[in-house]
Amino acid sequence: MAISNEVHEHKHHVGDVDISTRRGTVLQADTAWQANTDSIHRDHTGLQEVEGLARGIEREQGIDVEYRQVRLERVILVGVFSENRPRAEESLRELAALADTAGSTVLAGVIQRRALPDRATYLGAGKARELAAMVEAQEADTVIVDTELAPSQRRALEDIVNVKVIDRTALILDIFARHAQSKEGKAQVELAQLEYLLPRLRGWGESMSRQAGGQVAGGAGIGSRGPGETQLELDRRRIRQRMAKLRRDIKKMAPARSTRRAERRRTGIPSVVVVGYTNAGKSSLLNRLTGANVLVENALFATLDPTVRKAITPEGREFTLSDTVGFVRNLPTQLVEAFRSTLEEVDGADVLLHVVDASNADPVAQVTAVHEVLADVPGARDIPEIIVLSKADIADPVDLTALRSRYPSAIAVSSHTGAGIDELLARIEEELPHPNIEIDAVIPFERGDLVSRILEEGELLEELEYLPTGTRIHARVRANIAGQIEARWGAQTDVPTRIRA
Repeated sequence: MAISNEVHEHKHHVGDVDISTRRGTVLQADTAWQANTDSIHRDHTGLQEVEGLARGIEREQGIDVEYRQVRLERVILVGVFSENRPRAEESLRELAALADTAGSTVLAGVIQRRALPDRATYLGAGKARELAAMVEAQEADTVIVDTELAPSQRRALEDIVNVKVIDRTALILDIFARHAQSKEGKAQVELAQLEYLLPRLRGWGESMSRQAGGQVAGGAGIGSRGPGETQLELDRRRIRQRMAKLRRDIKKMAPARSTRRAERRRTGIPSVVVVGYTNAGKSSLLNRLTGANVLVENALFATLDPTVRKAITPEGREFTLSDTVGFVRNLPTQLVEAFRSTLEEVDGADVLLHVVDASNADPVAQVTAVHEVLADVPGARDIPEIIVLSKADIADPVDLTALRSRYPSAIAVSSHTGAGIDELLARIEEELPHPNIEIDAVIPFERGDLVSRILEEGELLEELEYLPTGTRIHARVRANIAGQIEARWGAQTDVPTRIRA
């Protein structure tokens, strides 16, 4: 779906950048980044400012994480592209949403066209100096780069711009740390942070006037220490020890999670797992379908720990709904692994609800990003998928029609108005696995709980018949219930039992 981009060439003052929220508008920035700009110079390799990124939301000016504290306050975003500028702009808008979620105020975003990022400073020394002038003019205290920087690139760029520089991966890790709630989620976050930090220790302490310190395993903050080799090796050893302990702890937690998942399977209640891009509206949809009070934020990664609720189809069938962590394009592998506890919910799903933000500028790319991640989850490709076009009430009608054409079986819904929810529940009813084992048995009266369970989860084929020995029930049930009946009463001659697949 093509989204037009409006290009303007006019006079502007760098300190008074237009911070409107119009989508797709790009200003050609003066390559000198001077405070008083009387003309715009055409420079196809220069820094180009992306409008619509600045945000004036007041937030807490600190983000507490278990490993360290990173303060994101007034930030400028930076990206590099070779050919596809619209895609680079959209990626920078996504980075702006991430930065906003982390509690920062986005002042501006710039992109530079070049074949490859500079190996030394990412932008190249000249453009890095232009960025430094912009940082000074706008009084920014952080630069966020829309990729994962090599340790040497981060240090070199930071030396030039003279403020803190972090990359996309570090930003996402901080957001993960902010939102993880469970013990396992926090452990996974800390492990991912340490894996990221270990190769970046050299020189980290040199910039602690820009980076805030923290604690590791109860010791002094790594970032606050000096760059001496002896201390550096000590830091590395302590980090490796901490990582080993975290891996042991996480391994111990896995059986408990598997037990909970197996218990849900044992009950025979079908499982529906909600997947989708960050901020696609998954939690809002979960609330609409279940009436649960799940945290809903207009922010990326609001859900990091598995959230499981129960819902009922129009026909009265009960099923579980599990929310999952949202995905982003180019999500680093270690970050996906950090939240395997959420992704594992997909493995046991009977149906996947793939929620897509129909109001987004590039929803097709979001679908692709989710499918790429799910491709690495065992069994995910074999699970029935329902594509849900969310936020239909605010989506452009033309874009929505194009999405319906591209995904003919998709269902458009609005969690805000409730439009499309009944149709979605009916589709879920169709896709859920149906009982496939026929039983004809007499259940003793003292096992009324089993009769109730068959009525809730199975399909009654005849009216119940009450006999002197118990309740005769002829129904279709799932294998777990059939196995329980056969094991308990199948061999008893005085209780007639017939079971067939």
